[in-house]
Amino acid sequence: MRPVCRTRQGAVRGTLSADGTASFLGIPYAAPPFGALRFRPPAEPAAWSGIRDATAHGPTPPKAPYAPPFDALIPEVMIPGEDCLNLNVWTPSPGPGARLPVMVWLHGGAFTNGAAASSAYDGRAFARDGVVFVSLNYRLGTDGFLHLDGVPDNRGLLDQMAALEWIRDNIAAFGGDPDRITLFGESAGAISIGVLLSQARARGLFHRAILQSGAAHHFLRPASARRITARLAEKLAITATADAFAAVPLDRLVTAQAELRKEIGSRPDPAVWGEAALNAMPFEPVTDGPALPGPDCGVDLLIGSNREEYRLFLVPTERLHRLPEAKLRATAEAYGLDPDKALPVYRDARPGAVPGEVFDAMVTDWFYRIPAIRLAESVPGSYMYEFARRSSAFDGRLGACHGGELAYVFDLLDDPAHAPVIGDDPAQAVADAMHGAWVAFATTGEPGWAAYDLHRRATMIFDDARPGVVEDPRGAERALWEGVR
Repeated sequence: MRPVCRTRQGAVRGTLSADGTASFLGIPYAAPPFGALRFRPPAEPAAWSGIRDATAHGPTPPKAPYAPPFDALIPEVMIPGEDCLNLNVWTPSPGPGARLPVMVWLHGGAFTNGAAASSAYDGRAFARDGVVFVSLNYRLGTDGFLHLDGVPDNRGLLDQMAALEWIRDNIAAFGGDPDRITLFGESAGAISIGVLLSQARARGLFHRAILQSGAAHHFLRPASARRITARLAEKLAITATADAFAAVPLDRLVTAQAELRKEIGSRPDPAVWGEAALNAMPFEPVTDGPALPGPDCGVDLLIGSNREEYRLFLVPTERLHRLPEAKLRATAEAYGLDPDKALPVYRDARPGAVPGEVFDAMVTDWFYRIPAIRLAESVPGSYMYEFARRSSAFDGRLGACHGGELAYVFDLLDDPAHAPVIGDDPAQAVADAMHGAWVAFATTGEPGWAAYDLHRRATMIFDDARPGVVEDPRGAERALWEGVR
């Protein structure tokens, strides 16, 4: 018998797996964000009578595919349809009464790509281990994050909060405990959490959070956001208004979005792009500045990054061994470092490294590791990790790159969506340790090692060897960023 659960909008029928876990896919948590609701806050979903089938993923928000060569590394899922504000639930105990911990996943993709429908984010391993798992779609690109006068900013974040409100109100029907919700995400998903931690509306909607390769340092100030809006309108030959953007065919709009990001990468001029000139992301949360939540945020935090994040962007493009010394020095200066003092510190730990390898280490720190540390420093009792298991892909050159931890967190080493990044020799022991730590944190608030503090800076390292805590890893490099980032 196929399981049925009842939400406030109506009943849904899911699928029961052989292992006894159940999945419910494509459930709307908000109305389709088109027509009169285009560029508006998410609206309540319509109710339905009878039992709604929830056995297939729902539509995904509009987006363009990843550009080569990343399209081969990160398979993109695109399902047409307007009812794209939907979520998926995996549960070991469909029906009320179980009060199990809940984990809610926010996918990455630079705020322009990604989808909850990807097999890479299948929640069966979490359900197997006693967790109710939820993944959700949110608006991307222009629809989710472009600044437009007269409509609210950060519509993608508003979607995320609407989904969390739906989960609060409905998850008990799927066996979940609305008072034990862990929000976790990677890259853009983690950056989203970094912003939500300081949003009054989000307070109380989640009680723990795991931020993978993203924190609170990536955003656009309103002035920069207006510049990007003007440039996109110029590319489309329209006025920079919500009505004008709404009139652009979606295929043309998402193509222009992709071109805009490529343009930033080829011409990273702060006078044109503002903050986006440094991270090449034209679509980001629009805020007045970084807002670290502080000790009273009321959320337990597990935060971390991967040791060689930026290799994902250097190795497939063959830039790792072609990047010139001049680019390395110019980037250090753009980040506020003195190249003559900082680069020798990075090189000391990497004898014989070519400029591209030093560049990876420095950019990984600026983009991912230092923001994670700053967030952990701001919330006492936080936990810190680093993923260091190197991939065999690209003859081992891809290393412990951006996104490399996902297969291990989800315990999905056999999923083809992960294969291009993790290579052909994944380590099940690392998946057991990492996935287990995530489940433990969601269940108890403790992942299994000491909290981070300014004295020990305890950091769990997930690698081929048995996971172990290192105090202040690469501390000399970390110290370079004091007062800088």
